[in-house]
Amino acid sequence: MLKNLEGQLACWLTKLDQHNNGAAPSWVMKCKYHAKTSKVSFKNGDRVWLYNLQQKKGQSPTLQSPSDGSYTVLDRYQMFQSTMSATMEDSFDIILHHIGTGTWTIFHALVMGYWILFIPCHALAGAFLGYNVDHTCHSPPHAYTSTVDPAPNTTLAPITTKAHDNITHHHKWCSYLVEEVATGRLLEEPCTEWDFDTSVFTSTISSEFQLVCGKKYLLATYQSIFMFGMLVGAASNSFLADRYGRGTMVVISTVLQTVIAVGSAWLPSINIILVARFLLGVMSCISLQTGYILVLEMVEVKTRSKLGLSLFISWSVGTIIFSMCAYLVRDWRWLQTTMSIPLLLFLPALWVIGESPRWMAVVGQHQRAMKEVKRAAAWNKATLPPDNELLTIMRSVQQQAAWRTKAKAEESLNISAKIINFITVLLRTPKMRIITIIMCLDYFIVSMTFYGLTLGASNLGVNPFIFMAMSGTVEVVAKIFGALTADCMGRKKILFLNFSVAAIVLLAQPLVSDDLKWLTVVLVMVGKMSISCAFNLIYLYNLELAPTEIRSQSMSASQIAGRAGGVVSPYILSALEAYPWAMSVVMGAAAGAGVVSLLALWETKNTRLMDTVADLEGLTHAPATQTAATSCGGVRY
Repeated sequence: MLKNLEGQLACWLTKLDQHNNGAAPSWVMKCKYHAKTSKVSFKNGDRVWLYNLQQKKGQSPTLQSPSDGSYTVLDRYQMFQSTMSATMEDSFDIILHHIGTGTWTIFHALVMGYWILFIPCHALAGAFLGYNVDHTCHSPPHAYTSTVDPAPNTTLAPITTKAHDNITHHHKWCSYLVEEVATGRLLEEPCTEWDFDTSVFTSTISSEFQLVCGKKYLLATYQSIFMFGMLVGAASNSFLADRYGRGTMVVISTVLQTVIAVGSAWLPSINIILVARFLLGVMSCISLQTGYILVLEMVEVKTRSKLGLSLFISWSVGTIIFSMCAYLVRDWRWLQTTMSIPLLLFLPALWVIGESPRWMAVVGQHQRAMKEVKRAAAWNKATLPPDNELLTIMRSVQQQAAWRTKAKAEESLNISAKIINFITVLLRTPKMRIITIIMCLDYFIVSMTFYGLTLGASNLGVNPFIFMAMSGTVEVVAKIFGALTADCMGRKKILFLNFSVAAIVLLAQPLVSDDLKWLTVVLVMVGKMSISCAFNLIYLYNLELAPTEIRSQSMSASQIAGRAGGVVSPYILSALEAYPWAMSVVMGAAAGAGVVSLLALWETKNTRLMDTVADLEGLTHAPATQTAATSCGGVRY
């Protein structure tokens, strides 16, 4: 019995959906089919053959036909919409397949890669701009001027001023001694001025605003408040980018970030600087995430993962550039200006950067989307299907998006109920509780450890410039290593390996003699490389663990936990500054907790993505549905 063409294509797409993870050959076959059929004017009732290269066992491949059929065309447009409506992304990816990867794609990738280069200099500003330089109390003329410390039996009267209740500071750093004439006792008075060591930096936030002793917490806040701004930016970015468009938010956030970055370098007050740092964190997160989404929504499927990895290599390269500039420019105001001025070179590109055609199709701006798609095809020298076919795809995308938007609008009528639902839906079932708790914990660990090790040069007493340059270098190695091994070894195994290595080397670091600073740096860098690799892979692992219907909620909760880790990291470094070995112990213990937490999870390599919570909870063992063969290092298995 002959089956109609619609039924055959629907069957193919069902199989593709089931084997989407790793099924690149099937995806290419589908794209090629639609690319070819879009150039032929089939009519209803025509007899056609389908390319269906599925060899049968027991027969010689050379004697088997590569086509299957014949079939009857029922309704071309109806077939096209019904079979491609499984996912909104599948529909629009056909257009992106026609556009291909060319000048248009590479231009947007290079422009955003250039922008990402200069975000680390603000995200990691505490390493150089807020470097905690050595200082001593600048004593007044009437202070006790003995060149030796008072004898152990000398009576020191503790400070009982309003700012220093019940605190006794060492007189070399935070107080000075005054000899009481009548009794001869030494009284401890709070210091109001300090002398700073300028051998490393001529000026820092710490030295200019005297953020020491009672104001030392402001130095940690200088770094932490940027991370808090990124947390707020991450929470608001989804709404803003979906409401106003990716390109629009890239323009707004990059312009504001440039103005704040350049202007805040010359603000006169630490309080105003902290406000600017918060806003800078918000804009940095929005520009980074929205720009990343914009580029990936313009890329065809086969190059999407590679391009996504390449973009974040710019972050690591930017870290190296930041260390080089800090070595040459030792004044914090001029260093921030030097790293912010290149942002101005990005602004002319805003006249050329386009809006995401996928987003415009979703919101119904079809004419704008058509214009952008045609511009992309002209840049890439590609041939597009007729306009009516493009509009058919865009309308299909819009219809699906409209249904989803309506459902979301109904859910958002009760704000309090929506917030409660966001929390409870992630903890409602046993396996979702495991995924949510462990992913939030691991995100917190990798973020806290990543920023702690990156900013911890002063705690370890090593050269901050070499330390930062090495940190950026190992990040590049980590990203490449993760990309090459994740598909052949699996996500869980690689994460388990990286957490284990980080825990071992960081816990071993305090055992190293103070005379072997090079070994200390090597151990910390190995730990940093392992955590960097885990940072990249945990995003993919979380995405594959969570079912489709609540994947966005799961990812959002994990991202918030990760940003929280970045917020507390500077305060941990500040609290442990007096104990150089303690930083490695705390970070190593955290990595060890990550190792233990992974034992409760399962591998997601070569498994299909779960669509619903019911699918997830119905599994009694780790998902094990095999898909297409995977390659690693040129070996297929």
